Amino acid sequence: MNPQIPTGPGCRGPLAGVRVLELGGIGPGPFAGMLLGDLGANVVRVDHPAEAGSSSPHPVLHRNRRSITIDLKHPRSAETVLALAADADAVIEGFRPGVAERLGLGPEALLARNPRLAYGRMTGWGQDGPLAQEPGHDINFIALTGVLHAIGRDDEPIVPLNLIGDMGGGGLLLAFGLLGAIISARGSGRGQVVDAAMSDGSATLLAMVHGFLNSGRWRDEREQNGIDGGSPVYGVYRCSDGRHVALGIGDDRSYAALVDTLGLSCAPEFARRDDRTAWPAMRKALAAAFAGRTRDEWERGFAGRGACVSPVLSLTEAPAHPHNAIRGTFLTDADGGITPAPAPRFSATPAAEPAPAPAVGADTDAVLAEAGFGPEAIARLRREGVVR
Repeated sequence: MNPQIPTGPGCRGPLAGVRVLELGGIGPGPFAGMLLGDLGANVVRVDHPAEAGSSSPHPVLHRNRRSITIDLKHPRSAETVLALAADADAVIEGFRPGVAERLGLGPEALLARNPRLAYGRMTGWGQDGPLAQEPGHDINFIALTGVLHAIGRDDEPIVPLNLIGDMGGGGLLLAFGLLGAIISARGSGRGQVVDAAMSDGSATLLAMVHGFLNSGRWRDEREQNGIDGGSPVYGVYRCSDGRHVALGIGDDRSYAALVDTLGLSCAPEFARRDDRTAWPAMRKALAAAFAGRTRDEWERGFAGRGACVSPVLSLTEAPAHPHNAIRGTFLTDADGGITPAPAPRFSATPAAEPAPAPAVGADTDAVLAEAGFGPEAIARLRREGVVR
């Protein structure tokens, strides 16, 4: 049993009763579906019939789902999807602009069948604009919005995984938008299209930085600012064992705890932490100090001092850290794999422990039956190759 994650029939999450239809897709679309499913939404994913019977290729992103296989290019697939969407609160699609319309599954068709529907569209560049039809990936979207320029060493940007464009600016933004549209529809009876672009979302994540820039408190250069690695007390240092610690000093109290623990209180370069002329000397002194002990020795040395110094843990180390373990930040699945726990946490409607991703197409018959298809109709869909 995983800690901190309630189980039982009463633990379904705050979105219990919300129905979501996810039309395939990779990356941010499934991430949005995972977030909604983690909070109790009934998410049905439409997969390709060619993959029927196989294990999910993305067992974490596809958790808390049911899977149905439909050949969306089949002439009869549109009426099948329309039937599934008739009682849905939201639909997620991640095709390039115009593809859903060509398949007969665009917002006009689905909203005609279900006027209360929140129709979520997940793309890189959005539904319009000069780049709408262009391909791209996370790094392209964050490059065009200024995010990539701001991250890295002064000589070149670094690649920050696909967390900003795909997941934060994409899937998380889409899930947020769908919830807004669902709430609106429950009050007005009118559904709408949610146009979630990873480029738009990446720009939104820069809100605070733009505020700093507009007020003259941010230089539009890497490693020149307080939280971009420019400040010597907001960054990463190598320890004697080759591992690292992270410093996040943002106030006088934590700064005092840092220099006191390191024995640098009397060093003249540390007299004022915001003195940019002293930053090179401060960085050199900090690097020398942290190089004198192992990462774990520094973690013990800073424990309880309020210095905002943390060990940089690997993906496999993080779940075992006492704080993460006690809170249940990570879960362990039946095969021993590590997965993040549902977040955020709710006091009155806690989410249940995530259900594992189903085999592709495992729920085809059950989902079709719920949508009103009888045994003969389901058998005919199989014979015609619409589903498998």
